[in-house]
Amino acid sequence: MQLSSLLKPEAVRVFGTMSSKKRLFQELGEVAHVVYGLSANEVVDALQERESLGPTGVGHGVALPHARLAGLDKVKGAFIRLEKPIDFGAVDRMPVDLIFALFAPLDSGVDHLKALALVSRTLRDATVCGKLRANSDPATLHAVLTEAQASQAA
Repeated sequence: MQLSSLLKPEAVRVFGTMSSKKRLFQELGEVAHVVYGLSANEVVDALQERESLGPTGVGHGVALPHARLAGLDKVKGAFIRLEKPIDFGAVDRMPVDLIFALFAPLDSGVDHLKALALVSRTLRDATVCGKLRANSDPATLHAVLTEAQASQAA
């Protein structure tokens, strides 16, 4: 599985500020709607439902919200970088500024877990996170994410 197959360049966004986790989920819903044709409301509801089971802030300013949705044929992703971090209820209580959301088919099984592991591995790399935080251009952010995985595989 390749990060480039999960994340379209147009699904990468940068925002200066975000008022809350709920507002962030609304933006993710909008990205999923515009880029992948998903229902924004269904995406928001599914992300909030998953988040109610436990926060998806994994630490070091990174969050990996994810949800299973009807109408998908494969796992898809969206990435948002916030210039001003927000509280996400992360395990280390640090605010979050790097958010990689995954949307998976209802019956995705192992593919969903493989995608989560892949994104988690990529964003655990401090060098990758440093490059993501140092750039505001969505095309550059997409390149950093997809090239990071390619170099890890080599």
